[in-house]
Amino acid sequence: MITKATVDKIMEATDIVEVIGEFVALKKRGANYIGLSPFANERTPSFTVSPAKGIFKDFSTGIGGSAVTFLMEHEKFSYPEALKWLAKKYGIEVEEINNTPEDAEQDNRRESLLIVTGYASKFFQESLWDTDDGKSIALSYYRERGFTDATIRKFELGYSPDQWEAFTSQAIKEGYQQEFLEETGLSVKRDNGTLYDRYRGRVMFPIHNFTGRVIAFGGRTLKKDKNVPKYVNSPESEIYHKSNVLYGLNFAKKAIRDEDNCYLVEGYADVISVAQAGIENVVASSGTSLTVEQIKLIGRLTKNITILYDGDPAGIKASLRGLDMILEEGLNVKVVSFPPGEDPDSYVRQLGSTGFKNHIEQNKKDFILYKTNILLAEAGNDPLKRAEVIREIVESIAKIPDTIKAAVFIRECSMLLQIEERSLNTELNKMRQAKYKKDGQQQYKQNQKQQQQFDNDQPPEDLFLDEPVAAPVVKQSGETQEKEIIRLLVTYGSRIINWDGIANTYIGPFIIAELNDVEFETPLYKHFADVYHKEIEKGNLPEETFYINHTDKQITDLAITFLMSQYVLSHNWYDMHQISTNNEEKDMKSTILGAIFHLKKQKVGKILADLRNQLKDTKSPEDEEILLSQFVHMKKVEKSITDYLGIVITK
Repeated sequence: MITKATVDKIMEATDIVEVIGEFVALKKRGANYIGLSPFANERTPSFTVSPAKGIFKDFSTGIGGSAVTFLMEHEKFSYPEALKWLAKKYGIEVEEINNTPEDAEQDNRRESLLIVTGYASKFFQESLWDTDDGKSIALSYYRERGFTDATIRKFELGYSPDQWEAFTSQAIKEGYQQEFLEETGLSVKRDNGTLYDRYRGRVMFPIHNFTGRVIAFGGRTLKKDKNVPKYVNSPESEIYHKSNVLYGLNFAKKAIRDEDNCYLVEGYADVISVAQAGIENVVASSGTSLTVEQIKLIGRLTKNITILYDGDPAGIKASLRGLDMILEEGLNVKVVSFPPGEDPDSYVRQLGSTGFKNHIEQNKKDFILYKTNILLAEAGNDPLKRAEVIREIVESIAKIPDTIKAAVFIRECSMLLQIEERSLNTELNKMRQAKYKKDGQQQYKQNQKQQQQFDNDQPPEDLFLDEPVAAPVVKQSGETQEKEIIRLLVTYGSRIINWDGIANTYIGPFIIAELNDVEFETPLYKHFADVYHKEIEKGNLPEETFYINHTDKQITDLAITFLMSQYVLSHNWYDMHQISTNNEEKDMKSTILGAIFHLKKQKVGKILADLRNQLKDTKSPEDEEILLSQFVHMKKVEKSITDYLGIVITK
């Protein structure tokens, strides 16, 4: 367990905007920062970060908390892992005390997998630099590919010795468990139960997660035997899901944000060569078809993707269909192609850094226009093929969520395709209507289930009557009043009372004292009030950081809900519109006492209703007299409360 002193140092050093900014593209808006949710697919930013409070709130999913919470939710870290990540970032030494065996096992399983892959990366690097075979075989290969020693070390490239058990035997000798060696795919189990190396005789490309830890490997053979797979990659594991990973993203993320563009290539060598040429905002899908998850990873950093294709025409055509997914996610896509037989790796070595950058600038084209030219050239003068090209192009445009952008492409494509813009728009509308109909059918049942929550939005039944029916009295539930008390404890509990000459008294303890005879009924609010009460009894006054860094997620989530607002009025709202808005802080006495008395009134009302029922059911004159006495007393209590609130009792 990490000591409290270390946790305090970490939290004091942490800049939440800086931390979250490594994962989400943030823009300043007033006192806060906003961005697109990293937890949901959205096009309008609802993700808010408050540097003053040190918290974030994702209004699309409800997730919120501190920088630690963000890392736990986004990177799936445990609490200690998140703290250690922050400690490493800010150069803080972590002091720990012994944990229980059960907790240690739970916390350490995922960490054990990461430790094993980290050890393997170090082993492969040492085998590259410190062994004769590594230097003569693997290091020579890397240098022949044009990789400098600095680049080889930066990307932590390595070599797996061409022996059956070189890595596995050394790992077991140093105490690494067979279970984790097998689960990470570093070792493979034989029929007799023994293990052997998966990557023997291969140059090794470690794959890092977003935060820079090794989670998997790609191993390339140096043998000419066609029966030997060129690449062997890590299997899926608890720490590695290939559809959620982009090779090189941990190195490229800052450059992607700074340049507001991401270059997408196919392989490991492409990333390394292009990055070495000074174009650092480059990543690869690692040989797999591009996935929606990978596109979203890029979309959190930039809305602009430039595809650097190999010069193989067949490969280009095969890739075109998959790129429509990028358009669906609302990203801008440009394409750069290379001469036949060339790829980014070979071409950057041929042209050099300056020549390669010039080639990109002079040859990048919008994806839709690029696709149109490619398909038209293939269709030639065949009218049926040209008609199919038109449908395919319009189908791609239909996936663009921005209607203005789609209209621009329709106009440009009409000239390229030599067809009227109106005809393209007609086809576009047909496709969109078909999509809306399909989506509507899929969501129909779900919408039916959700319909009840929208009933209050329906027009009133007396809308067309000559004499409208009197509006029913809306009674607030006890849950509503309890929630309001908790909100006030979180928002104002640490402030000093400034009314009626009350001195040296904080609002939070005052509320707790005034409600000492009230029992909360809603489990969550009761739990929160109990936690607050216990802190008061210890002599502690809970402040914002107490809730934000609380180990109980329920406490943190509830507090963040109260501390963050999705909408904030501009400071010059009144000057512009001459419309005043209610400000509860101007009259804290009314705000606090009003909430206390409304909750008490609700509880008293419930007691009175219970007494009425007992009076109806009782048959004993003695019991009736006792109940009646209690009823009269509670009516007096209710009267004193309503006198303060200014409410008229009708019964």
